[in-house]
Amino acid sequence: MLAALLLSFGVIFVAELGDKSQLMAMTFALRYRWWVVVGGITAATTVVHLVSVAVGHSLGAALPTQAIGIVGGLAFIGFAAWTLRGDSLSEDEQNKAGRVGASAFLAVMSAFFLAELGDKTMLATITLATDNDWVGVWIGSTVGMVAADALAIVVGAVLGKHLPEKVIQLGAATLFLVFGVLLLLDGLFPGTPAGPITAAVIVVVATIVGIVKRPAPVSEPQSAEEAPSQAPDPR
Repeated sequence: MLAALLLSFGVIFVAELGDKSQLMAMTFALRYRWWVVVGGITAATTVVHLVSVAVGHSLGAALPTQAIGIVGGLAFIGFAAWTLRGDSLSEDEQNKAGRVGASAFLAVMSAFFLAELGDKTMLATITLATDNDWVGVWIGSTVGMVAADALAIVVGAVLGKHLPEKVIQLGAATLFLVFGVLLLLDGLFPGTPAGPITAAVIVVVATIVGIVKRPAPVSEPQSAEEAPSQAPDPR
């Protein structure tokens, strides 16, 4: 079991580096508290990898990844529209939002659940479970993925403290839209470059929009002491 745990941890951790799930984790960390994101990822990963080891250990069959990809893509496009629309909160509502309710947790969990179904980490977990102890594979793969996504959460939390809210909003909406387009087009047109090409166009357009709408620096008004003194009228 320990050997399967360590093997699964290493394989999934490496497979997750640079994966869309890391970008998703960073995106959610820009919007929600880090512990909510970690909790949602952990819950979703635990369930998905439990299904994976069950498939790999007993069934040896794949899930209908195309249909799942289409559903996940539509969900992420909806997340993008929701993020871009934004919300207006009063001071009291902002204080309540800081505590974060169950809706944020469910949003993160459902997003990762849909994204991971049929993903390469799920397929890798299925493969590992066919020849190794399923409990060790389940625990190792889950911990490996959470650890990799935790790195992205740290990056997202740091960026969230140093970027303007509008930049964060546009960036998060763009990433959600990219995820959605990739999943949707990969499900509709598997094996074609339609998804990556469209996603690249979206990133370029969003970057141009961000540059054009970048707020101009606000100059601070001069104090009375710093204001230039006027020469007295000789009359």
